[in-house]
Order: sequence, then structure tokens, then C-alpha cells
Amino acid sequence: MTQLENEFPNKDSLRFFSLGGSNEVGRSCHILQYKGKTIMLDAGIHPAHQGIASLPFYDEFDLSTVDLLLISHFHLDHAASLPYVMQRTNFNGRVFMTHPTKAIYRWLLNDFVKVTSIGDSLGSDSKNDNLYSDEDLAESFDRIETIDYHSTIEVNGIKFTAFHAGHVLGAAMFQIEIAGVRVLFTGDYSREVDRHLNSAEVPPQPSDVMIVESTFGTATHEPRQNRERKLTQLIHSVVAKGGRVLLPVFALGRAQEIMLILDEYWQTHKEELGNGQVPIFYASNLAKKCMSVFQTYVNMMNDDIRKKFKDSQTNPFIFKNIAYLKNLDEFQDFGPSVMLASPGMLQNGLSRDILEKWCPDEKNLVLITGYSVEGTMAKYLLLEPDSIPSAYNPDMTIPRRCQVDEITFAAHVDFRENLEFIELIGASNIILVHGESNPMGRLKSALLSNFSSLKGTENEVHVYNPRNCVFVDIEFKDIKVAKAIGMIVDDLDEFVENKLKQETKITEIKTEEEAEGQEQEQEQKLDASKEESERIVSGILVSDEKNFDLNLVSLSDLREHYQQLSTTVLTERQTVHLDCKNELVYWHLCQMFGDIEVYIDEENVSLKNVNPEFKTRKIKKGELELRIMGDVILNITDHVATLQWTQNVISDAVADSVMAILLSVESAPASVKMSSHASNHHHGHDDHTSKIKKISRIFKEQFGESFSLQLNEEDSKAEIKGTIDLGKISAIINFSKMVVEECNSNPLKGRIESLLKIGTDLVAPLC
Repeated sequence: MTQLENEFPNKDSLRFFSLGGSNEVGRSCHILQYKGKTIMLDAGIHPAHQGIASLPFYDEFDLSTVDLLLISHFHLDHAASLPYVMQRTNFNGRVFMTHPTKAIYRWLLNDFVKVTSIGDSLGSDSKNDNLYSDEDLAESFDRIETIDYHSTIEVNGIKFTAFHAGHVLGAAMFQIEIAGVRVLFTGDYSREVDRHLNSAEVPPQPSDVMIVESTFGTATHEPRQNRERKLTQLIHSVVAKGGRVLLPVFALGRAQEIMLILDEYWQTHKEELGNGQVPIFYASNLAKKCMSVFQTYVNMMNDDIRKKFKDSQTNPFIFKNIAYLKNLDEFQDFGPSVMLASPGMLQNGLSRDILEKWCPDEKNLVLITGYSVEGTMAKYLLLEPDSIPSAYNPDMTIPRRCQVDEITFAAHVDFRENLEFIELIGASNIILVHGESNPMGRLKSALLSNFSSLKGTENEVHVYNPRNCVFVDIEFKDIKVAKAIGMIVDDLDEFVENKLKQETKITEIKTEEEAEGQEQEQEQKLDASKEESERIVSGILVSDEKNFDLNLVSLSDLREHYQQLSTTVLTERQTVHLDCKNELVYWHLCQMFGDIEVYIDEENVSLKNVNPEFKTRKIKKGELELRIMGDVILNITDHVATLQWTQNVISDAVADSVMAILLSVESAPASVKMSSHASNHHHGHDDHTSKIKKISRIFKEQFGESFSLQLNEEDSKAEIKGTIDLGKISAIINFSKMVVEECNSNPLKGRIESLLKIGTDLVAPLC
């Protein structure tokens, strides 16, 4: 067998293949791939094989690609290799099962790990040759997540819902949805209402693909009441003649069903059975441990069992006539008795021990009540051989004289139930799994015959029965449907409501005379309604590729419904060459804008403190950088002005205004006047001194004789300062830089800074 390709199918194809459980019963493990997602369904072992040979073909597929693993129920052929997958492979997906399945899972596999061994098939002498250890089991158990029936969980865009499957306590069928395509995986399921379980449910939503068991092929079961009567009568007749009855059963599931039947029968036939002289035992340590789980989850069972629990106030799984047998050493085998023992396939364990002990006696009966897998002792025994090999000494054979009979209580659908359920689901693609080749082939033929009338139509039913590791690719047309949400829905509802009101008004005509008089008006209104019958809906289409959701939402609702969306910010940039000085540009900008923050001012044209964050930056000679109206950045370096801003309506308007100033600054009348002043150094100094004198008058008015201005008329380079002396409080003001140099009072300092700002704004327009 070649390594399976790990490449996904094309985007419109759903791919299915099995690593086990196709054209065989045992080691169920199926893979679904669609839209880049991978789901594994079940992870069992084959009961007829040992060690590595019992595993699905995990080596044929890269398990690290699996997103999700769903376990349908706790039976070994569906769940026993799960710890191996989780602990011994590169699998790193999430695992889900129902609450009862998880409750029983650990006990079941703890018992299994004691008897399974890789060494059996490889001849290894290693002490650590089990498929997995108790530590592996414990660690895997902690990672398993649970799901409630009828609840939907989403994992990486994969939605799945659990429904009752019957079969055993906690068994679930899963409806899986990926990008609008629904797949129903039945697992092992039963449509029969038995003593304690609900029958399998039909999901409310249709499925496109159905993966269904085919255990019994085209065979049909007797009615349950007939099988129960035959079971009890056969057992009664054997024990009445002094014989013993062995019922090899699965420790969990059918064992509890048969115990409910026998306990009731023994209770109603006490006298005929010697008032307790014919004991019933169940020899399964595992069943003993898990009985508390059945007692706990009574309310997850069918109406009949819940009613008994409610009416009698006693738990139906506390049996009156059945006792637990811990081991054969305690068994006093002196008369007729009934023994339910596991495992059900008679491969080893207590059931095999009792078989080898009782089979030489013709008075005894071995009654097979479950499904027997090819290659197991249970299947071999149904052939009624003259002798059987010993499980502990293959060279020794044991004569078989006991009676052998089969009454199937296996909780699997028969052909009639399976066909009815398949028709109810209505899937156009059916994939058969969990069945031997011949029964599965017969079922495929029967299904194709049943749906033959649909052949060649768009509703044609396709049936597949692939072997392990053989691909089934099913193509789906990629139809995208967008869901309208938010205000768009409200607008459409309002439109529909108004349209209905309009149509109602048009049709409300009281008399024929009024109808004649209003005929023309009706036609006009109908024409208008036709024009409005089609409404154009516009919005933003939001696609979630991870979860395959496609929604139509209005722009105003975008933030409310999609807060996780990232926003792309567009930054605009424009550059222009300037021949004028920075001082002139700064002056013109101050005339237009009140909010200007100075980042860099190498020539000190602004007479303001620059932003301290930019002091560490390498500044070029003559560089000027301003922040205008909070968002627009202007940088002037080497007569090149660069304008940068974040795109929005307000910033765009501000940037346009700044660019207009930069393009016209040299030719503006005020610029010519300022340039003439600037061309004479003395006049420029006089103008600067004049402005400071004007500002100092404000301080004189505020502080009176406490304020004094220190002005050196002869030294044009000397800084102009002022002092305020209020006794213990004083301040020194540098009017050349328009800053407070020293002040021992914060309130006074704040007042001075406010006056400097007011004074600067007052004299700024003056030339």
C-alpha cells in the first residue's frame, strides 16, 4: 500500500477515505477533507488482530493535518486506539465525545491496555511494548472535550452537532457542516426502542452526504419481543435440565440490555426457577466499574427507563436477581446457572475461560447475542466445530459438545431500518462503512435498486463502498449565499411592510361603482408598485475565510458587527520646492491656523519651545517641522517642503489649505512687506523689539510696579528679559524666547505663560 497523498482535493470536492472500517468491521477510522479542513471520525482497533496489526492504517496519512476528531461511542472498535493517536503520533487536533462516552472511556481502555501488546505481533521482549501506557491514557483523557446532545460546536470553521444514535449509552451521530455542505456520520446506530436506549434521531436539517454503517447488509431482525421471548425460553429450558448458559457479551451496552431482560424474567418466574436456586452472574470487572455510570445517566435514556426510575424510586440498574462475579475462583459451579461474561468475541478473558470449561458438556449452551467479527472465536463457534483450540495452549484442543445458538441483540439497524432512515435523511451521496464486503455489496445493490427511478436526474442518489485508503471525491458547486445583517435587514423589512400596505389599499374596494370610478387610479398605483417591487440592496460584503461565513452589512454597522476587523490607514504625502525663508512660511501658517505644534525649529523662527521627543533626533541645518491642526505634518528641509497626513475628510481639507499657502507664500503682499523688513537687519531687530514692548505693556497692566523690563538698546544681540518681584514670589521672563526662565510659584508661572500666549497672538498679525 502506498503512502496517501496529504494534498487536499480541489476546492469544490469533498474527499472521504477510511484508514479502517471500510469493507470490514473493526478499527473504524474515517477521514473527511473539504475546503482545507480535515476531520477524523473514530479511532478504533480490530478485535481479531493483536498489537500494531489491530490499528487503522495511521502510517498511510499525516495525522498532524487533522483539525478535529469525533468519537461516536466507547466500543473498542471505535475508540480503543485514541490514546495511541493522541500520544504516539503527531496528531495535535481537538477531540470530542459525549459525556457518558468519556465517563466510560477511561475504565474501558484501562482494562484494554492490560491485555493489548505490540509484542504479541512483533515478538518484542520489551516491557514497554503495549500500544500505549496507563500514563498515555491518563494524559489523553485530560485533553478530551465533551459535547451535549443537540448542541453545536464550531472549531476552525467546522460546525458539528451531536444527536442520539441509540446503540449504547452515550452513542452519538454527528452532523458536520463545512462551508454550507453537511455530512451526517451515523457511527453504529439503532432505530429500535429497546429496554433503556432512545432510538437514533433524524436531524432537523438535511444532509448532502451520509456516512452510514452497513453491519447487517440486507438482513432483517425478528421483532424485539420475539427475540426476548426466545431468549428467556431457551435459557429457561437449559437451566431446567440442569445445564449452564454462557452469554458472551460486550461488557458495556448489550450486557446491560440483556441483564434488564433477565432480571425482569427471573423476578416474574421465581417459583419456576426454584426461588433463587438458579443464579445469574455477570463476570466482568469492567461492567462492575461502569455500572455506576449507567446508574448516573438514567435521565439520558428512554422514557420507559425514566418512568420506572420515577415510579419505583429505585434505580433500574441495581439488579435484584443478578450478582457480580469477581473471578472464577469464587465461583461455586455446582448446578444450573447463567453467566454473562466479556469479552463478547470470546478471544480471551473470563468468557473464554468459561467457554473452555463448559463446552465439553452437552447440557450446556453458548448463546451468542452480539455481532461476531470474522476471525474471532465467536464467529468460529457459530460453525459448530467438533473442537476448539485452547487460548493458553494452541497445541491443545478442547472437544465442543455444548449447544450453540445465536439470538441477535446487537444494537445495529437491519436492512429495513437502515433503508427507512436513509430515505428520511435524503442525502444524494451515501458512503457505506462498518460492514463485511459481501453484506456491504448486497446493501449497495439494494440501495441503487431502490433509488433507480432517480437515476439521471438532479436528485440521483450515488452509493459508494470504498475499501480502506481508497479516495471518494464528491464535487459540490461552490454557491455562495450572503446573509444580510443589521440595518439592511431593517430597511428590507420596512420596504416589504410598506409594499404590503400599499397592495392592501389598492385591493380594498367597497363597491363595484367605486371600482369603476377608481380604475384609472388603481392602474397608476399598480404601475408604481411594480417599479418599487424590486429593491436594490447595497452594502459591504464581509467574507470570513476561516469560518466560511459571508455577510452583507451596511457601512454604518460594520464596526458593531465586525469589531475584530483590522483597518487600513492611508497616508498621503506631497512635496513642493520653496525659495522663501522658514520664518515667512511659519508666519503665514499662523495667520491661517490656530493649532500649530512645533516639533523641530533649528532656526528658532517660532520663538517657541520645541517638542522634547524630537530633541534626540538628528536635526538638519535650517530644518522646520510643524504639526498643523493635530494631523497634518509639514517638514521643510533644504527648501523642500514635505506635507504628510492621514486620509480623511478634515485632514484632506487642512492639507489642501496648507499646500495652497505653500504655493502662494512668495507672491503674497504680506510676504513682500515682511521680506523688505527682513532684508534690513536693523529694521528686523527694531520690529522684534517693538513687539516685545507691546507685549510688556500687558505685564505692566497686570503687575504694575512689580514688573520691570530689562532692555539693552545698544546690544541688538542681547536677550530681552523682564522680572516680576512680589516679595517672596519672583519670576524672570525671557521675552526673546517667550519663555519663563525662573519662577518659584506654579500659579504665577501659569499666569505668565497665559499672558505670553495672549501677547503673542495679539502682535502676530502686526507687520
